[in-house]
Amino acid sequence: MTARLIDGKAAAAAIRKRVAEHVLQFTARIGRPPGLATVLVGEDSASAVYVRSKNRATAEAGMASFAHNLPDTITEDELLQLVADLNTDERVDGILVQLPLPRQIDAGRIIATIEPSKDVDGFHAINAGRLAIGLDALVPCTPLGCLHLLKSELGDLAGLNAVVIGRSNIVGKPMALLLLGESATVTIAHSKTRDLPGVVRQADIVVAAVGRPEIVRGDWVKPGATVIDVGINRLPTDDGKGRLVGDVAFDEAVEIARAITPVPGGVGPMTIAMLMRNTLVAAHRRAGLSDPEGL
Repeated sequence: MTARLIDGKAAAAAIRKRVAEHVLQFTARIGRPPGLATVLVGEDSASAVYVRSKNRATAEAGMASFAHNLPDTITEDELLQLVADLNTDERVDGILVQLPLPRQIDAGRIIATIEPSKDVDGFHAINAGRLAIGLDALVPCTPLGCLHLLKSELGDLAGLNAVVIGRSNIVGKPMALLLLGESATVTIAHSKTRDLPGVVRQADIVVAAVGRPEIVRGDWVKPGATVIDVGINRLPTDDGKGRLVGDVAFDEAVEIARAITPVPGGVGPMTIAMLMRNTLVAAHRRAGLSDPEGL
């Protein structure tokens, strides 16, 4: 059996198309487009690429983009003041501060200062808490994208055994909560889990988000399971360019799983699509409108 490839690019394109349609309606009704402010501190090349992609997607969706590119010498107080200014800027519906930040800046303090209604990354403690107790919240984009792919592939997730490998606040924990919200039976596994392969072999759904290249081997995967690979790791190659791999040994798992996301082309495109979705939802809520349908 060869697994079906879950096409994150196609799913993300469909979401972004629907977002753009809703943006037109919002703009006509409110008199301005939804706005996303991005904050990039320093010149980390990977972060710069991510932020440019987000700004480009914002413009393509018809939203207003407010890019703030700051030197890595900025002080914490200066960055806090910028966030405070964005909190009160009525043109801005979403604020995204790209992580990581320079060591002189406390990222937790910056995130805590973002107005929760504009926290389109879903990292603020209020949004995390609302998700934990089952209330509407802005949810971190990557796990939200994973959930969309799973529901598109499997439909009803109720009663399925799901194993989330990784316990970060950005992916692992919110992913587990989203799956619980769908009535799946959820196990959070991590580097200290005893008999990790045995735990994974019980799963109908595997979400790998541990950040270690190809840690999940093919013989860990239950035949017929659905595998969502969040990892993106670059391995060295002879030509010096490197190659991207996930947290799952794809060539092995693809022969056993029912469906699997490739790397690249799986979860990655969904993260930006869900950022656009979150910004649109934040704009609707701030304007006193109901959430856009179909997202």
